[in-house]
Amino acid sequence: MAQVDVGSLIVRTPGIKGGTPHIAGTGVTVRTVARWYKLGMSPEEIASENPHLSLAQVYTALAYYHANRAEMEAEMAADEAESDKIEREHMDVT
Repeated sequence: MAQVDVGSLIVRTPGIKGGTPHIAGTGVTVRTVARWYKLGMSPEEIASENPHLSLAQVYTALAYYHANRAEMEAEMAADEAESDKIEREHMDVT
């Protein structure tokens, strides 16, 4: 069995997912994994519900989230604010 460099599991690629950190080779962002975790899903449940992710990938995404928590929380809050703004704009149109 080949060893995996965990540092290669999370990448930022300009033009992919807006340059946000994501699990290499997938479209799953670290923010998405963090949100599932914050909703109460265990790493094992996340991997089980998303069979294209290994448990190692999930744990690596969570480690990245925790190591960069302030930045990640700020990005998540900005996403939420933008989503709320769009929702309000569409509600006002009707």
